[in-house]
Amino acid sequence: MATHEEITESLQAFQESYLANEKLRLMNRDWDRIVLVLANDIESTHTVVLKDGDLDLRHGRQGEPDMTITADSETLAAMFFGEIAPTEPYLSGTLRIAGSEDDITRLDIIVMLIWGE
Repeated sequence: MATHEEITESLQAFQESYLANEKLRLMNRDWDRIVLVLANDIESTHTVVLKDGDLDLRHGRQGEPDMTITADSETLAAMFFGEIAPTEPYLSGTLRIAGSEDDITRLDIIVMLIWGE
């Protein structure tokens, strides 16, 4: 089981990699979304705000989410650290993503561009 702090660190690593990728920021300059990240085995809630190509990480729930990502703490930390791809936990049901199909596809592309397959 990962801690809230470990999930926060993984999201910060994801944020740093996202912000360092100028092509990715340019690609997402018109994709403004609020993504809620929830651990289902510990108290840990984060909000990722994508606006004008930037990515801002916030603690707790902020705003009305366009997407919600829910998984156990280990899966979330490993996924946002880039240790595992989201495909396997998604297909096994460990990772749940609620949102439009277009948004889920865009998020998948972002993860692939940051961490690779």
